[in-house]
Amino acid sequence: MDLRESITNQNDVAFSIANHLLSKHSGNNNIVFSPLSLHIVLSIIAAGSKGPTRDQILSFLRSKSTDNLNSFASQLVSVVLADATPAGGPRLSFADGVWVDHSLSLNPSFKQLVNNDYKAVLASVDFQTKAVEVSKEVNSWAEKETNGLIKEVLPAGSVDGSTRLIFANAIYFKGAWTEKFDAQMTKDHNFHLLDGSSVKAPFMVSKKKQLISAFDGFKVLGLPYKQGEDKRQFSMYLLLPDATDGLSALVEKVSSERSFLERKLPRQKVEVGDFRIPKFKISFGLETSIVLKELGMVLPFEGGDLTEMVDSSVSQNLYVSSIYHKSFIEVNEEGTEAAAASAMTIKLRSIQFPTKIDFVADHPFLFLIREDLTGTVLYIGQVLNPLAN
Repeated sequence: MDLRESITNQNDVAFSIANHLLSKHSGNNNIVFSPLSLHIVLSIIAAGSKGPTRDQILSFLRSKSTDNLNSFASQLVSVVLADATPAGGPRLSFADGVWVDHSLSLNPSFKQLVNNDYKAVLASVDFQTKAVEVSKEVNSWAEKETNGLIKEVLPAGSVDGSTRLIFANAIYFKGAWTEKFDAQMTKDHNFHLLDGSSVKAPFMVSKKKQLISAFDGFKVLGLPYKQGEDKRQFSMYLLLPDATDGLSALVEKVSSERSFLERKLPRQKVEVGDFRIPKFKISFGLETSIVLKELGMVLPFEGGDLTEMVDSSVSQNLYVSSIYHKSFIEVNEEGTEAAAASAMTIKLRSIQFPTKIDFVADHPFLFLIREDLTGTVLYIGQVLNPLAN
C-alpha cells in the first residue's frame, strides 16, 4: 500500500473519530485533537497483538496488515514529521515512548519494531512500587517533547501497581503564516454561539487575496504556513458553514464522504470583501477508550490477544486500560503553535465565484492542520467560542 493511499485511509478514520467526538462535545466546548497521534498509538498496539484484537484494530484503521501500519508509521516519522526548521519551515517534533515494567521483557521482534519503525524511547520501570514516579516521568517526557505545552498527559491516579506498559506519543507544531496578519488591524467583533447568544472576540482581518473555495452551504479557507526549502507545505484550513448552527451537519458531511476534503480544498486565491477570522487558544484532553469503544474498537480493552509484546505467560492477561490524549493549539496574527500527546454522500455543486468573496468566521467552524504534499492531517478541531480556552 503506498503512502498516499495509507494517508487517505488514515484521514477517513480521523474524520470518523472527529465526527463522533465533536457530536459528543457540542455546547460551547472547543476541541482540538491529533488523529495522527492516536493512529500511531493504535498501530503500536496492533503490532503487539494477534488474533481478533489485531484484526479489529486493522479493520478500524482500514489497513490490510500490521506490516502496512508499521511501514506507514516509519514513512510518516521520516518524511512528513521531520523537523522543518533547518530548511526554514515550521518547527515539528514527533516522539514515541514505551515504558515497560521491569518484571517483563519485550519480545525481541516487537522491541526491534518499536525501535526502528516508531523510533520510540524504551524505558524499564517499576510500576509496582513506584507508579507515581513513573507517571511523573511520562508527563515530563510529554512536556519536553511538546515544548512545555502538554504538562500532564497522564492524570493523577491513572497509573498504579497493576500497570505493566505505557505507550505514549507526542507531536508538536509551530508555524508562521506565509503572510502574517497586522496585529494593529485586529478588532473585536461579535461571534455568534450555538445557543443564540454572542460574545465579543478579537478578529484578525486582511484585504489581501485569500485561498477560498465556496460550495453549497459552506466555504473553505486555506492559510499556508511559511514553507522551508524542502517540498512539504503545511496549511491550516477553516471549514465554515453558511448557517450559524450548521457545524454538526458539515462535520457529518466531511466524515461520511470518502476523500471529501481533497475535492473541496481551495486551489486559487480570490479577492476578498469582508474577511475576518477569530484568534483562539484551545487546550483539550480526553480518555479516548470510551470514544473508540463506541466506534466498535472494544477487544484491545478486554485483553487476551496482546501476546506479541512481551516474553511472558502474563501476556495473556494484558489489556489496554486507557488511552489518554491531550492537545493544545493557539492561532494568532503570527501563525500557529500546536501540540498533542497520546498515551494509549451528497454531491455538491460548486457555486460560481462573485468578483469578491466574503469569509467571516463569526460562528462555529471546523479547522485542521494538514501537510499538503502528502495530504496528512495533523490536527482537527472545532471553535464554538473563541474566548473559551
